[in-house]
Amino acid sequence: MQQLVSALDLRPRRTWRTTKNTIMTVLLGAAVVAVAIPLVLVMVSVFAKGGSILFKSFPDFLTKDIPPTRAAGPGMGPAIVGTLMITGMATLIAVPLGVMGAIYLHEYGGQSKFAQLVRFLAMVMTGVPSIVMGLFIYVVWTLNFKLQGFGGALALACLMLPIVINASEQMLKLVPNGLREASYALGATKARTVLTIVLPAASSGIVSGSLLAVARAAGETAPLLFTIGATRVLNTSLFHGDDTALSARIFENAKEAVANAQERGWGAALALVLLTFTLTVVARVITAFATRRK
Repeated sequence: MQQLVSALDLRPRRTWRTTKNTIMTVLLGAAVVAVAIPLVLVMVSVFAKGGSILFKSFPDFLTKDIPPTRAAGPGMGPAIVGTLMITGMATLIAVPLGVMGAIYLHEYGGQSKFAQLVRFLAMVMTGVPSIVMGLFIYVVWTLNFKLQGFGGALALACLMLPIVINASEQMLKLVPNGLREASYALGATKARTVLTIVLPAASSGIVSGSLLAVARAAGETAPLLFTIGATRVLNTSLFHGDDTALSARIFENAKEAVANAQERGWGAALALVLLTFTLTVVARVITAFATRRK
C-alpha cells in the first residue's frame, strides 16, 4: 500500500514559479520587518521618555501654561490648544479646496490644458520644502497683516493642499464608470451624480488622504517657527497676538541642554503622537458610521 501511495505521489511538485513566489514572500516579509523596527523603536522611545512627565504630572502637563525653557515643572496646555486651532483651521482651508480641486480635475477638467497645469502645480507644491513655505507666508502674510496664528494655518494649508488633491483624485479614479453611467441613465445631472454617487463611493479614500495631510501638518515645525510667533500663555484667537504649537515647543525644548527642557520636549512629542492618533481614530469611526448608515 505504501508503495502504491509513493508511486501515485500527488503532492504538488515545486516549480520555478512556486520558488519565486516563496522568495518574494520572504523578501516582502523582511521589508515589513525592516520598516516596522525603526517605527517600533521610535514609539518605544517616545513613550518611555515622554511618559515619565506626561503621565506623572497628568493632567497638569495638558492644562498648565508653559514654564520658561530652563525652569522645572510641567505645562503644555497652550501648545495643545494652539496645535488644535492651527491644524483645524488649516484643515478647514485645505480639505474642501483640495476635494473640489480633485473633483474638477477628474470629473470636469479631464485632460484639458488648464487641468494638466493644475496637476503639474500640485505636483510641484508637493516637493516644496516646508521651510520655504513658511518663509513665503511670513513675508507675504505675517509681516503685512500681523495675524500670526492664522498665518501658521495658511502655511500648513498650503502644505496640505497638494496631498489632498492628489489623494482625492486617485480615489475618484477608482470609482467605476458604471455608477456614473447608471446615474446619468436615470436622468441625474453631472453635479448630482458627483455629489450623491461618486463622492460617497470615494469617501473612505478621500478621508484617508485628508488624514495623511492632517498628520503631516500637525507635525510640521519650520513653517510655524516663522509665522506664529512664540507665547507661553493660552491664546484662543488665531487673529490676535502670538501663538504656539506642540511641534514648535518640541523644537524649543529639544535644543536645550537642560534636563527639564528635554523632558518637556519628550512629553510634548508624546502628546502630539497621542493627539494625532486620537484624531485619526475619531475620523475613522465617524466615516465608518456614516458609511454604514448609507
